[in-house]
Amino acid sequence: MMLAVICAFLVMQIVGFFLFFIMIGSMAALGSGKTVLPREGVLDVDMAQFSLAEQTVDDQLSGFSLSGFSNVATVGLWDAIQAIDAAAADPGIKYILLRPDAASGGTSSLEEFRNALVEFRKSGKAVVAYLENPSNGSYYLASAADKIYMTSYHGGMVQMTGLSGRMIFLKDILDKVGVNYQLIRHGKYKSAGEMYIKNAPSEENLEQNQVMVNSLWKTISGQIAESRGLSVEKFNELVDNLTLIFPEDMLREGLVDELLDHEGLVSKLCNLAQVEDVKDLHLVPLADYTSAKVLNLAGKENVAILFADGEITDGSGYDGITSDRFVKEIDKIRKDKSIKAVVLRVNSPGGSVVASEKIRTALSLLKAEKPLVASYGNYAASGGYWISSGAQKIYSDATCLTGSIGVFSLIPEFSGVTKKLGVNVVTVGSNKHSDMFSLMRPFDAEETASLQSYVEDIYGQFVGLVAEGRSLDPQKVDEMAQGRVWVGNDALGLGLVDEIGGLREAVAYAASLAGYVSKEDYKVTCYPAPLSTAEQFMQMFGSQQEEPSILEGTPFEVFGKALTTLKGNEPMQVYARLPYDIEIR
Repeated sequence: MMLAVICAFLVMQIVGFFLFFIMIGSMAALGSGKTVLPREGVLDVDMAQFSLAEQTVDDQLSGFSLSGFSNVATVGLWDAIQAIDAAAADPGIKYILLRPDAASGGTSSLEEFRNALVEFRKSGKAVVAYLENPSNGSYYLASAADKIYMTSYHGGMVQMTGLSGRMIFLKDILDKVGVNYQLIRHGKYKSAGEMYIKNAPSEENLEQNQVMVNSLWKTISGQIAESRGLSVEKFNELVDNLTLIFPEDMLREGLVDELLDHEGLVSKLCNLAQVEDVKDLHLVPLADYTSAKVLNLAGKENVAILFADGEITDGSGYDGITSDRFVKEIDKIRKDKSIKAVVLRVNSPGGSVVASEKIRTALSLLKAEKPLVASYGNYAASGGYWISSGAQKIYSDATCLTGSIGVFSLIPEFSGVTKKLGVNVVTVGSNKHSDMFSLMRPFDAEETASLQSYVEDIYGQFVGLVAEGRSLDPQKVDEMAQGRVWVGNDALGLGLVDEIGGLREAVAYAASLAGYVSKEDYKVTCYPAPLSTAEQFMQMFGSQQEEPSILEGTPFEVFGKALTTLKGNEPMQVYARLPYDIEIR
C-alpha cells in the first residue's frame, strides 16, 4: 500500500509538471500574436503600467512569477526611446499623455527617457503631463511636457523635497553577535566595506556622498527650473522652505499649468485629440506601441548594442553579468560578419575582479576587429568601469555614477561568536598559515600584509588599465581614483568619459565609425537576446524565491538590503564594486 501511494504521488507530480508547462505554453502562444493598434490615438505613457529597464523582457512570461501574476510590462530603455521616435513620425499618434506618478528607478534611465520626450516635442506634437502626487522623479519627467496638469482633488500631495541618501553601518550589531569583518582595500574613498567595520561614515565617504548628491540635484533641479522658466535659486528656495505641499502651491508657483478633476482632464484630452466623445479617445499604452512599432528592418548589416546590466559575477547563470555567459556573447558578436560596430551599454556597479578581467580581455579582442563605443547608464563604476575604459569613446549620462576605481576584500571571522556560545574550536594544520581562511580567527600581521599587497597589486593593474584606455598619466589616474565615485558631469571634466549623451548618441557615433551615413543604412540588434520561455523558467526555478520583507516600504528597508548584501559577499574574493545603489523617487 505504501508503494502504491508513493507511485501515485510520483505520477501526479509528473502529470502536474507537464500540465503546468502545457498551460504556460498555451499562454505564451496566446500572447505571441501581433499587437493590434487603433488607426488614431494618444500615446499613453503611464508609468504605473510599465517599468523602465535596460532591456525589454519577453512578454510571454513577464507577468508571471512563482509568487503570482503582475500586469506591469518591462520595457527596455532603447525600445522605449525608439517607440517615442516612431510616434513622432506616426500620423496616427496625436500627442503623448504622460502619467509619471509611479516613476522610479535609476537617475540616468529617467534622464534619457526625459530627453526622448523633449526630442518628441520637436516634431510639433505635444507632450501633456498629468500628476496626482508628484515626487522628485515623477516631476522631473513631467517637466519635459508642454503642459502640466495636476489633480484638483484634496489629498493630492507634493513630495518634492530634494534628494537624500541613507547609509547603514552594522559594526555595533555585529559586535553584539561576535562577528568581526576584516576589510583589506586600496583607496581612501573605497567605502564599500565600511558598513561592516564602522558605526559611522569616514570623512572621505561622507564627503563623496555629499558631493555626489549635490551634483545629481544640480542637474535635476537645473533642468526642471529651465523648463518652467524659473531660476535654480528660486526653485531651490521653494523646495527648501517646504512651499510646495498642495496642488494650489504648485499652480501658484508656476510649476503646473492648471488643476483639473477627472471630468476636466477627460474634456481637456478630448479637445487636444479633436474628438467629441470620450469613447473616441483611444489611449495606446506605450508597452503595446513598443511591441507593435519597434521593428527595425532596415539594412542587412548591424550595429549591436551589448547590454552589460547588473552585478559582475563569475559563472554562466542568467542573473546579472556572469563572466562565462557574457564572454560567449562577446565572441559571438566578434565572429558575426554582419555586425560592423558595437555599443557596450554599461549599467553595472561592478563586482568580481576576476570576472571583470575575463570580460575586459574578450572586449579588447572585439575592439581589435570592430569599433567599440561605450554608453553609461545609471552606473558604470568599479568593475563596470574596468570592463569599459578601453572603449574608443565613452558616452555618459549626466547623472551616471562612475569611477570608483579601487578594490577591496572583505573577510569575516567568527571567533567572537564561538566565545559567546561557549564553543571551543581547535584547528590542526600542516603549515604556519594553514587555517588563515578558516574564518575562525582574525588574521595576524603577516597575513594582513600579504593580503594588502595582493589588493595593492590589483589596484595597480586597475590604474594601469584606465591610464592606457583613457590615454592619461597613471599618477593623474591614481589621484582621482582612490575608490572615489564621480557623477557623469564631473567625470567629463576629469577625462573619465568623453561626452555627455545617452544610448541614442552612442549608437549614432558607432554607426559613423562603421561608415554609415543615415539610420536607414543599418539596423540595431541587441545582445544578449531576451531569455526564451524555457530559459525564463530555468531562471525562475533556479533562483531562490524570497518572501517580501516586512521592512519593505519602511525607512528600515535599506537595512534589509544591507543584510542581503552581507549574506551575498563571498570571503577570499577581491571586488571592484560600487558601495551603494541609488534610485530617484
